[in-house]
Amino acid sequence: MRSVKSLIAAGAASLLSSAAFAADMPIAPPPAYGPPPVADFGGWYLRGDIGMTNQSMGSLHSRSIDAVNASFPGALQNNGFGFDSSPLFKLGVGYQFNNWFRADLTGEYRGKANLHGSQNIPLNAAFAGFAAADNYSASKSEWVVMANAYVDLGTWWCVTPYIGAGVGAAYNRISSFRDDGVIYFPVGTLNNSVTYGADAGKWNLAWALHAGLAYKVTPNVTLDLAYRYINLGDATTGPTRAFDGSFSNRSPFTIKDLTSHDLMLGVRWNLDSGPVYAPPPPPLIRKG
Repeated sequence: MRSVKSLIAAGAASLLSSAAFAADMPIAPPPAYGPPPVADFGGWYLRGDIGMTNQSMGSLHSRSIDAVNASFPGALQNNGFGFDSSPLFKLGVGYQFNNWFRADLTGEYRGKANLHGSQNIPLNAAFAGFAAADNYSASKSEWVVMANAYVDLGTWWCVTPYIGAGVGAAYNRISSFRDDGVIYFPVGTLNNSVTYGADAGKWNLAWALHAGLAYKVTPNVTLDLAYRYINLGDATTGPTRAFDGSFSNRSPFTIKDLTSHDLMLGVRWNLDSGPVYAPPPPPLIRKG
């Protein structure tokens, strides 16, 4: 009986000693895992846009038109000058510097837009019985290279409004230019003429103002609905010639102050995905 009591006492002493030793050991806190930080900017991106143009012009000039204006001040009337709408296609590369400022460089093709309009001098005794009318037609297209900068104005429900400006160069090309003219002079005599302008193009300074809404679909994909006002400069035909060969290699026609109100839909692809964060390990489970 005494040996059994001795064994029980020894076991109890051993348990108390183990518990005391465990209580003296330092307990390491579990590792802390927080949510990944939100990126302030997206770095490099590619963009692609399609859209439609709504173009207008300031005035049409040539040596003969300027001579008529000089001979009959205020007599020449302009009627219905303008362009049909045309598609545009744009590609570019840019950089998001922070969460409110970005810039890109774009190249753009603006499809052919048909020119229409007429000029006339009405019959008036003050002009010695002289009257004339000209109907003009042509096609115009452009290549545009532009550097743009944008300011993002904040984000609400994944939608970011922005404004911006751009400057660059536009290659404006005129093709299939035609001037159908009728002259009523001397009194009672009609003289018809057709003048053709050779196809030609020229580079101009171009500038633009932007406004739009950007919607972030995923961290790397953003849809962009944009409005743009763009000034394309001037466009000039090649030398002109008469249909009957009565003259050739005459001075060209110039279209002044080409502008457009464009509506575009685009996509931006962010090329910098950011760091990848591993998920935290599952919590430890103690048994017993």
